[in-house]
Amino acid sequence: MDTEHTEQTTEFLLPRSRTANERLHALVPGGAHTYAKGDDQYPEDVAPIISHGRGAHVWDVDGNRYIEYGSGLRSVSLGHAHPRVTEAVRRELDRGSNFVRPSIVEVEAAERFLATVPTADMVKFAKNGSDATTAAVRLARAATGRPRVALCADHPFFSTDDWFIGTTPMAAGIPTATTDLTVAFPYGDLAATEELLARHPDEIACLILEPATHTEPPPGYLAGLRELADRHGCVLVFDEMITGLRWSEAGAQGLYGVVPDLSTFGKALGNGFAVSALAGRRELMERGGLRHSGERVFLLSTTHGAETHSLAAATAVLATYVEEGVTARLHALGERLAAGVREAAASMGVGEHVVVRGRASNLVFATLDENLQPSQEYRTLFLRRLLAGGVLAPSFVVSSALDDADIDHTVDTVAQACAVYRKALDAADPTPWMGGRPVKPVFRRTA
Repeated sequence: MDTEHTEQTTEFLLPRSRTANERLHALVPGGAHTYAKGDDQYPEDVAPIISHGRGAHVWDVDGNRYIEYGSGLRSVSLGHAHPRVTEAVRRELDRGSNFVRPSIVEVEAAERFLATVPTADMVKFAKNGSDATTAAVRLARAATGRPRVALCADHPFFSTDDWFIGTTPMAAGIPTATTDLTVAFPYGDLAATEELLARHPDEIACLILEPATHTEPPPGYLAGLRELADRHGCVLVFDEMITGLRWSEAGAQGLYGVVPDLSTFGKALGNGFAVSALAGRRELMERGGLRHSGERVFLLSTTHGAETHSLAAATAVLATYVEEGVTARLHALGERLAAGVREAAASMGVGEHVVVRGRASNLVFATLDENLQPSQEYRTLFLRRLLAGGVLAPSFVVSSALDDADIDHTVDTVAQACAVYRKALDAADPTPWMGGRPVKPVFRRTA
């Protein structure tokens, strides 16, 4: 390895973060409480351990400051320690957080949520997205009397529960009898979905999908799914964990005008505080309640699902989005960032290799090799150069706390990273600039 290459891979060191990572691995399986936060997702020895954050910035335990994207895996959309949210939480902390009966905060949070998402009649809160999506599946099975779940094969994650994880490469410990009850359909292909429903007549309880991801739904697609679900007697579930608030205040269903039977929200809902929601039609949701004559469904029942400070956070977040036009700001910031990154990549001759994708409020990037194929090796190079420039960006998902100076610095850092990317492409070998092993996909069979 020549001197230039050595400088590229050793100029950025995180000794305290490296020590903390070792401590984590000794105590916590995987070294993190979410696989997507694992140090295997970052270049070797440059996975920062965070000390604190404010607005669009975070500081690691080594004292480095970063502009952060994808904050809290898309959950911190207003920026860290947002004053309106923290004040709402602070008001509740001295009043008690959990009681033997519902608190008035639960009523206020439900009213605010349903006013913001008027396509739903009822809502039940929980702590994480997996609980909400699994509750939706259970409710659909109970309502239809059918065993199978049909999920969108093109969407990466729905739940930590067996009905979904059994379909991934990390299926260890999950009986095939459970996995066999989950079938899949491709996004955007109504004919294939109808064929799947016809292949399993009266067996599929629900269709569950993200209404949109990195591509917009084809014209008429969501309405077509609505019609298919109605015609085949199954429940249509929109997983709005990511699209909720980021697409519109009322989620993708509010933007596209297609109403699902059930939908699940999380991520941005609490601005980092633990809260998720299952919402939907009254006749379905009430099956998990007390005011019906049918068989009861164990819908959601979590000790901490109604912690007052988390629900106060959600109420403040929803009010902030509606009153301050946060969704529009996210789109404006994302459009400015995407344009800058694309221009920087093109100017360095890698416009076909560093590719920005997705809705402006939810941008991701692809790193492609000499043959324009996705490459973990080139992703490693790119992430390393971003980190060295003070940009922590597993994606380019923006928060509303970013300002023009943050975007400008990010674009400058991307340009520098793309200059190195060009060198690697010319050498047809990114290895000298990787600094060690490549980053790895979350879902893989072996460690």
